[in-house]
Amino acid sequence: MTAAEFRELTVADAAAAAELEAVLFAGDNPWSEAAFRSEIAAPHTFYLGAFDGATMTGYAGLAMLGPREDPEFEVHTIGVDPSRQGRGVGRALMDQMMHTVDLLDGPCFLEVRVDNTAAIRLYESFGFFTAGVRKNYYQASGMDAYTMTRPKISERRDQ
Repeated sequence: MTAAEFRELTVADAAAAAELEAVLFAGDNPWSEAAFRSEIAAPHTFYLGAFDGATMTGYAGLAMLGPREDPEFEVHTIGVDPSRQGRGVGRALMDQMMHTVDLLDGPCFLEVRVDNTAAIRLYESFGFFTAGVRKNYYQASGMDAYTMTRPKISERRDQ
């Protein structure tokens, strides 16, 4: 993996995340700077970024839903600069989010484009499985999404 610095994002990072989002998801209504500001500032979310110096090379966001005693998690977003893909940045971001999920022993959910094979393989390597399909989930392109689920750690140990 290319050396990267990882840190929790602040609202000051929203513009950089939105710029990268616009490149990655141009055909599917990328999140705006305002959307990133709102999500980063929310008390129930954890957003982190990968940086090469001052340049953001990736970002990821996780939400905790429900009470701390019985939480569920949802991966809101994850993206890596196209020039850095395939170098382990996405895996490192997912690792941090799944560590958080496992500390609180909650299940985790996400949606992913059905044609995003690399992301699907990454999620499967973290224990996610396909639970269903959301038709036309990505409204701008009309692309479907898989709904993927990762059981809580205590349920994975029982298997």
